[in-house]
Amino acid sequence: MGKRVLIVEDEKNIVDILSFNLNKEGYETLEAYDGQAGLQLALEQNPDLILLDLMLPKMDGFEVCRSLRKENRSTPVIMLTAREEEADKVLGLELGADDYITKPFSMRELLARVKANIRRNEMAAAAPQAAEHRLDLGRIQLDLDQMAAYKDGQPLELTQREYELIKFLASQPGKVFSREALMEHVWNYEGYVGDVRAVDVAVRRLREKVEDDPASPQFIVTRRGLGYYFSA
Repeated sequence: MGKRVLIVEDEKNIVDILSFNLNKEGYETLEAYDGQAGLQLALEQNPDLILLDLMLPKMDGFEVCRSLRKENRSTPVIMLTAREEEADKVLGLELGADDYITKPFSMRELLARVKANIRRNEMAAAAPQAAEHRLDLGRIQLDLDQMAAYKDGQPLELTQREYELIKFLASQPGKVFSREALMEHVWNYEGYVGDVRAVDVAVRRLREKVEDDPASPQFIVTRRGLGYYFSA
């Protein structure tokens, strides 16, 4: 049985194009044209991934994503938006979306992101327990079994993407990773296509939760012109 992708989009021509191309790649598709119907299908059908437009009738994409995560559903969500405002992307990621892509987008890029997010979710579900169950990095600790992060013994409220980002960086402290490398290793975009702004948004949100002063980070540090690294 093929992987199922739920498309929640109110423009029928976009739904038709997405369905056609996803079907060609072997995916089954479900379609919803408003937020309420999209949320209902997501909860009832448990798709492998959701393509979620932000501007929807009845319930916008933000509320759909928020409601989905309140139900403890970890289905990967890629936001579709025609708007370039950074605040929209930050809010969507904060509510638990895994990624975003801005219209107009290339079908090649969208299909690559669909494949990568489904694969990453499968890998996370199938990953064996690590022999080393905790990473203790001074003031920052990671519980690998519970997929939880702590600072000074207090739990950090991280999204799945933020946890994966800090875990990857913290597992190799001091090593600098470019944005493209992070897109490949954390976002699981093999042969990465697209822009790297998602990395900067995720790092900024992570710093707001982890750092004493996000403007002067101690843990998630920028190496100018090269990328990011974790400083224990």
